[in-house]
Amino acid sequence: MMPLIELANVTLGYERHPAVHHLSGSFARGSLTAVVGPNGAGKSTLLKALAGLLRPLEGSIRIGGLDRRDTTYLPQQMETDPDFPMSVLDVVMLGAWRHVGSFKAIGRPLRERAMAALGAVGLDGFELRTIGSLSVGQRQKALFARAMLADSELLLLDEPFSAVDARTVEDLLAFVRRWHDEGRTVIAVLHDFEQVRRHFPDALLLAREAIAWGATSDVLAPMNLLKASAVSEAWDRAAPVCERIDA
Repeated sequence: MMPLIELANVTLGYERHPAVHHLSGSFARGSLTAVVGPNGAGKSTLLKALAGLLRPLEGSIRIGGLDRRDTTYLPQQMETDPDFPMSVLDVVMLGAWRHVGSFKAIGRPLRERAMAALGAVGLDGFELRTIGSLSVGQRQKALFARAMLADSELLLLDEPFSAVDARTVEDLLAFVRRWHDEGRTVIAVLHDFEQVRRHFPDALLLAREAIAWGATSDVLAPMNLLKASAVSEAWDRAAPVCERIDA
């Protein structure tokens, strides 16, 4: 498969302190990839960079033939303040922002699509409730409904099953598989290795640098997991800062 995303010697970090070092590789168009690794390994940082929310300190990220607006990013925590009086339906309809924009009216067809998305994730009858009144699992379902409405080619999911019950995880995994079957590219940060082995054909094992990248069965080999743990423990938090190199 042709690459959709290519990374060339990418270093990522905050305030010039590196979180991901010299990462090179590619995500194939239509692939389903899990990003795994120890805590603090740079997994979420990588997803933010792929979403265009964080500029590389060094190197380049190239996304071929894809508008940034055709990317859906689901962060670990819902960016909407749960105490803000926003309805579940409004949160879901935010997924159509790139289609509607700031000035187009939200018509009946969009509302019907949003209602259908809520029904698909099992949130029938929740559309007028405030988003803050939902459980963690229900909020994740609402975010998946929003992603359905966005209809993006690239989906970036940062720990989408964290603090979610097993039944909800299976429901959400069904949508991930559907997106993959439709030829979309899905990249997800995950912690459950068994889940990754069962559902994700490709994986990137990250410990601030790439330990292994490719077929999941090869990436999650015991020797690679031991190396990832050792490399993560060896990183010095007081490492020297990196100078930004702009393209």
